[in-house]
Amino acid sequence: MVAQAHAATASAGLALSIDNLSHGFTLDGRHLPVLERICLDVAPGEFVALLGPSGCGKSTLLRLAAGLEPADCGALLADGVPIAGPDPSRVVVFQDPTLYPWRRVWDNVALGLEAQGILKTHSAKVDAALEKVGLGQFARAYPRQLSGGMAQRVALARALVNEPRLLILDEPLGKLDSLTRISMQKELIDLWQRQGYTALLVTHDVEEALLLANRVIVLSDRPAAIKAQLTIERPYPRHRDDPYLVDLRRQIMSLLGLGESW
Repeated sequence: MVAQAHAATASAGLALSIDNLSHGFTLDGRHLPVLERICLDVAPGEFVALLGPSGCGKSTLLRLAAGLEPADCGALLADGVPIAGPDPSRVVVFQDPTLYPWRRVWDNVALGLEAQGILKTHSAKVDAALEKVGLGQFARAYPRQLSGGMAQRVALARALVNEPRLLILDEPLGKLDSLTRISMQKELIDLWQRQGYTALLVTHDVEEALLLANRVIVLSDRPAAIKAQLTIERPYPRHRDDPYLVDLRRQIMSLLGLGESW
């Protein structure tokens, strides 16, 4: 299915391997376990969604995959190489776009290239990234002039300008209204299919996971362990009323302890 989604650019994505990963935090002098023996392999170009109870450790797992902090135990590998810190090939898009209000849209998108010292020679990438997310005409706008959905598109463009091989999405649509969220879900899939990167998504929306991902990973309560993995055998675009997806949603809700709420 991954190859079918974007065969022309499948090599753009990296392979992510998580082996026997455990992690925790020290809180008031006591160790708080957060992740417990996570084993997960993500294929190049695959779109994987993580679901689990609030506070179970989903975002922590994303931070470890991004290299924003080291794991206590176990291994994280990108194309077989240990993840030892942040890298432009692995980019995170958070729920909050975190745009600098005094910088225009173009300058916000250019931040990554500017930090690498290559903006002068690669400025065309900024224009290209804005076109990819449909904001080419808003390059000179300020964040205050944008809607919530447009601001999140800027955050995506800021990630895409680095040509990531792994796009890490930490509830990027969580603060959007329902209509904008539906529109952005389609745009996320379109971008992923065109660019061919590997995608790792955290969401609390079961339906969103089923509409976007090749595979859904269900995590337990903290300390999080993998409770189930479900492969989504449906082509894109997907439809919310597809009986196959409705049945999977029922299964996942049950796994999350919300079967009676269905």
